[in-house]
Amino acid sequence: MKKIYVLDTNVLLHDPNAMLRFEDNEVLLPITVIEELDRFKKRPEEMGRNARQTSRMLDALRKQGSITAGITLKNGGQLKVALCDRETLKALPVELMTSEGGDNAILAVALEAKQHCECPVVMVSKDTNMRIKADTLGLTAEDYETDKIDVDELYTGMGEVLVSAEQMSALFQPGGTELASQEKLAGKFFPNQALTLIDVNNPSHTALAIIRSDGHLTSLPKLPYSGVSRIQARNREQRFAFSLLLDDSVPLVTLVGKAGTGKTLLAIAAGLQKVTEEKRYTRLLISRPVVPMGKDIGYLPGDMTEKLTPWMQPLYDNFDLIFNTQDTTDKPAHWRRGHEDLLEMGLLQIEALTYIRGRTIPKQFFVIDEAQNLTPHEVKTILTRAGEGTKIVLTGDTAQIDNPYVDAASNGLTYVIERFRNDPLAGHVTLYQGERSDLAARAANLL
Repeated sequence: MKKIYVLDTNVLLHDPNAMLRFEDNEVLLPITVIEELDRFKKRPEEMGRNARQTSRMLDALRKQGSITAGITLKNGGQLKVALCDRETLKALPVELMTSEGGDNAILAVALEAKQHCECPVVMVSKDTNMRIKADTLGLTAEDYETDKIDVDELYTGMGEVLVSAEQMSALFQPGGTELASQEKLAGKFFPNQALTLIDVNNPSHTALAIIRSDGHLTSLPKLPYSGVSRIQARNREQRFAFSLLLDDSVPLVTLVGKAGTGKTLLAIAAGLQKVTEEKRYTRLLISRPVVPMGKDIGYLPGDMTEKLTPWMQPLYDNFDLIFNTQDTTDKPAHWRRGHEDLLEMGLLQIEALTYIRGRTIPKQFFVIDEAQNLTPHEVKTILTRAGEGTKIVLTGDTAQIDNPYVDAASNGLTYVIERFRNDPLAGHVTLYQGERSDLAARAANLL
């Protein structure tokens, strides 16, 4: 049976194409939604862009016929804009009459549709309280989950395979890639997925390998004895991460893990190795979204560099660890922190993501920290800036999201991981073991 979906304004502000994603059912837009979109359209950020795009789409559909009578969509569904009936609005519980905004008018449209239609009516909103109010009024309420990812089933980038001792030994011989064809691993796993090989007769005997984009299984390349920019991999996941970060054939790498697992440090260390020692890229470009944790402190004085310093301080901390410049006491007047020389030479650039639209970034090692605070559209904007020879690394912790408009299932980082897991140009590793300190690891697990 077909359904009627009544959309809240926040659904269209989240995804302008939402009205086209309900298959052959009827989509009902209360006129209040159009009025609220008008208030958002002048905003400069993504919500304003989405409001303008939604209005343009509705205007194009309006030219096909009467939008109040219903316009047939390409997917077989129908779109209508509905007016709010005053009598239905007055019949709402008295507790709702004291609330401000257009929620009541949207609820009234949904109630009226339920009274006059035999098919099920579903209220769709990303506002938790709106769904609670709708359910209280006897309406079926749902979140908009078309673009949500099942976090519990999120791709980890790793796997385990049982092999014989002979097969494991053959892998580490020159040209030893026969295991891939014998076990048909290319069909079981994803490109650039890291595997732990376990001896079927001796589970304590293991080896680390990775499936390349051509489907062949190869052993992990050895890391420099002195480490990558003096940083040593401390666990299996970090070893896997370094293999992807240092592989020039994988231009997109995503690293996810709880606080203290070393995501940002590994990315910066690999970037420095590639830029300063191997000279594979012309510059290490690092950025992070300007999203505060808790209440913002307001505008900051100074030029662009001074304004960005509080936001980028976590990045500077990682450079201090790499260059061993954490202690600034008893240093001469001409002493400088390690990253300051790189900035002066043009080998390092640290900036906000605010002005990235329209840029082309060629042959750079581009690290985006705290990517869990980005929306899918913002991540798309960033990835489409990549020029020839650029490698992009996204790092983040989906358990620490400060952006109020995304969650663990709908943020841009999760979106990229899920969409790119079958792509030979991308690789992903989920880091589990905290290495910052015993206290940090315990806090990440217990709190």
